Amino acid sequence: MDRAIAYVANGVLHLRPAAGPARAFESPFAGEMRERAHQIHRRHAWKTEGRGAMFMSRGLLWGPSAADPETLQVAVTCVSRAHRSGEVLYALTAERRTAVCRLRVEDGVERRLLHGSELRLDELIAAPGREEIACTVVHGDGTSSLAVMSSEATDLVEVTEGEVRDGSPFWMPGAGRRLCYASAGVGRDGQGRPAGLGASSIRVLDLDSGAAEEVACDPRRDLLMPRAAADGTLYYVSRPRHARERPAAWRAAIDVLMLPLRLLYAVFQYLSFFVARYTGRPLTTAGGPERRGADARQMQVWSNLLEAQQAAREDEDAVPKALRASLLLRRRPDGRVETAATGVLSYDLDPDSGAVVYSTGNAVFLLDPSGTPQKLVSTSLISKVVFID
Repeated sequence: MDRAIAYVANGVLHLRPAAGPARAFESPFAGEMRERAHQIHRRHAWKTEGRGAMFMSRGLLWGPSAADPETLQVAVTCVSRAHRSGEVLYALTAERRTAVCRLRVEDGVERRLLHGSELRLDELIAAPGREEIACTVVHGDGTSSLAVMSSEATDLVEVTEGEVRDGSPFWMPGAGRRLCYASAGVGRDGQGRPAGLGASSIRVLDLDSGAAEEVACDPRRDLLMPRAAADGTLYYVSRPRHARERPAAWRAAIDVLMLPLRLLYAVFQYLSFFVARYTGRPLTTAGGPERRGADARQMQVWSNLLEAQQAAREDEDAVPKALRASLLLRRRPDGRVETAATGVLSYDLDPDSGAVVYSTGNAVFLLDPSGTPQKLVSTSLISKVVFID
């Protein structure tokens, strides 16, 4: 048995048909953004050359993101099946903005549904048989919520809120408008900054009534990425809880120890400003455009991907150490819990057939209903994987 799949590796969307090799897909929208960055760079190049550099230094007033196309990063963050067979939805991020596109796999035609949004949208999922898309909205205060929008990426409405990180929505099979998702509480310190996350549990939200209930939890492990099959079997990833944040006293001690270094850094930046002001070049050219800090879970995903890449250098089938305790579990309707796969970073479920495709970070495997894994792809930094058909 073989299936057509799509996956994201190193921020690039790849398509693999049921028969044939995988190929990378270069988004026309991403190409347009890069070309626009080059045009802006050429238009403002005089500011960093000759006499213009005396007044406006590169990276200080105009900023590298507005002048240097080499710093522009366009990355696909998620991919999922679309409403029509043979199409996929995906989100791209660039310059702190999100674009949502739909791709027809057969001929590579891309349609832009949303571009330039300041909202950070992720984890898109189309509703089978309905013109709706569920997604995760990531907020700058460390929280995230679920949202629902039309199939054309309009009329977005957030359906959860609070001091929580809600994510990984999946439309429950059957009648009604129900979403299963992962949810974790956000803890804050005395200054209101995020200080830690509670255990992630699986919940189901009825969009029509607004009622939500917890259907799976484990205080010692995070339960993530829920998926539900047509027969009522619930799939989810179970990972050990991360170590708790250091107490406030430890953070205060570290702040004291770091004070001399921070003062030296401030002096360096002060001198760098004047050097750049009169020579047109800063003391250092390292670095890039300022970015918002990533949340703890996204940083963990990146860490797992890097470890997977290192493991692949030693053995292409090796599971990264950090993922060996990451289990794909399935809970049968009678309550029995079974381990479907180990070392799972991302996966997708076909609710009708019960087939599963999953990534270990450096390979993609197809798991048929009998439980036999079949390797489909071997490459590095595979962060997302979905069925196409």
